Amino acid sequence: MNTITANQLKTKGISAIERNLVDEHELIITVRGKEKFVVMDMQHYNYLRECELETALHESRAEYKSGKFVTESVEKHIKRVTE
Repeated sequence: MNTITANQLKTKGISAIERNLVDEHELIITVRGKEKFVVMDMQHYNYLRECELETALHESRAEYKSGKFVTESVEKHIKRVTE
């Protein structure tokens, strides 16, 4: 994965990010030698979000099939989750 320093980002701006995202989907920004941030384009971000939502849906379906769910009123649900 490509990396740039915070100083490179400061001096070269968005062009440093764009240049590094040509070959890779993600770019790490380091601050004082430590990996601090990850930058990606919106298309890749949306892809990852979709994967995350698909995983949540899969987990929910598996819990439903195994009987791990509760049927209750809205009031009881709110009381249960806020306690």
